[in-house]
Amino acid sequence: MSANRQYAYEPDYAVPPGETLQEIMASLGMSQKELAVRTGLTAQTLARVFKGEQPITYETANKLDLATGVPSRLWNNLETQYREQLSRLGEKSRLEQDTKWLKTIPVAELQARGFVEKLGDKALLLRDVLAFYGVASVSAWRSVWESPEVSARRSPCFETRPGPASAWIRQGELQAQNIACAPYDRGRFQHNIALVPSITKEEPRTFAPKLQALCEEAGVAVVFVREMNKVPWNGAMRWLNPHKAMILLCLRGKGEDRFWFSFFHEAGHVLHDGKKDLFINNGDSREDEEKKADKFASEFLIPTCYAKRIQAFRHKAEIIALAEELDIAPGLVAGRYQHLTGRWSYFKDVIRAYCWKDFQTAENATRFQRYRAPATQAEAETDFGAISPQEAPGTRKALQFRGLSHHGV
Repeated sequence: MSANRQYAYEPDYAVPPGETLQEIMASLGMSQKELAVRTGLTAQTLARVFKGEQPITYETANKLDLATGVPSRLWNNLETQYREQLSRLGEKSRLEQDTKWLKTIPVAELQARGFVEKLGDKALLLRDVLAFYGVASVSAWRSVWESPEVSARRSPCFETRPGPASAWIRQGELQAQNIACAPYDRGRFQHNIALVPSITKEEPRTFAPKLQALCEEAGVAVVFVREMNKVPWNGAMRWLNPHKAMILLCLRGKGEDRFWFSFFHEAGHVLHDGKKDLFINNGDSREDEEKKADKFASEFLIPTCYAKRIQAFRHKAEIIALAEELDIAPGLVAGRYQHLTGRWSYFKDVIRAYCWKDFQTAENATRFQRYRAPATQAEAETDFGAISPQEAPGTRKALQFRGLSHHGV
């Protein structure tokens, strides 16, 4: 998103149309008393109009047209401009009182990413930041992000950094709003994510649009947003409306094992948790919902029945062999080995490090529109190749334990 708006000069005062009326009266040599007689208005009414305390109505504008020869549309326009300027000045005054809130928001990062204009005027800058959040005031922002009823429905880690956290999540929301999704279908989502492990073997520019397309079919928008300072999280999930969920991912740690675990962790929230909640994956599994999401991701990628076998690995060839058996990227098996054994330096060379330029390429390229979940065995074999013991010995087993039989669902 880029911002190219130019702000015109804004005077810090408003001129009531009554001043123009007084100038017209002077040019006509007409006194206030005479104008009152000619228009049928009281002298007190004219005095309030002069000061801007009483608006010039359409009826009054017509009377002034007849009495002064100045068209009624001019008086109506002057009145409209005056009231609009008063409103802007009032808004600016209120915004100036709220500029302290700006210090809690990562404005510089939002400006660098093009979401907020670089403005010297604090009031205008505040207005731009509020527009980024889609709210009319700081109090409205607090109602959306900090109210007690909202706080009760999100992960506790949000409370430590509400400004940066809300900015990161909002970037995801703006992306997700522009992604057209089918209405959420739980069964379709379960079916489609069973196909995701096989694409973990591909590069980001290839798998990113496929992953998004599979999820969009089921009503879930997957978006990628760069990490922000003071927001050390792997991902987040929230429902944008009852029919559309958002999975927000970053490249914290950059390792492919962490990235894919985060995706399935958030997918677990989509499938099993409430639609009014905001879930943030910061690697802390103390919350019950986070424990369940971790277990879902772990079992989905590599079931626990493989744990002892993985712990006994000593050679890279063993990592690669199990990855082929499970039809996943070797880096995911290597990451599981590290997690199970605590030997974080082992098999590091097997785990690919993702970088943002690859995701940007995928994001800016033509979307992989034709990629969709196969609904039948024939389609599965067309998309993934005919499944046979010789060609893909682990594919049948991988599809079965992920809930998608070789005959579809």
